[in-house]
Amino acid sequence: MCLGVPMKIVSKDGDTVIAEVDGVQKEASVMLLGEEVTVGDYVIVHAGFAISRLDEEYAEETIRLMREVFSEEDMA
Repeated sequence: MCLGVPMKIVSKDGDTVIAEVDGVQKEASVMLLGEEVTVGDYVIVHAGFAISRLDEEYAEETIRLMREVFSEEDMA
């Protein structure tokens, strides 16, 4: 199953970011976003692309709910 996962941007270099959730870091392109993002922003990452920027409160609530539903292996 493929999911778009809310992740926090921890670094940015041009159109490439490193995003993190629960200690797992992924590289993603932000070229599909129609807005600028910066370190500390939350984005939905799917298939190597940031596809949407999220409000911090909404992102953290979504991550909390995902932790309740999925096992650790599902989230990695």
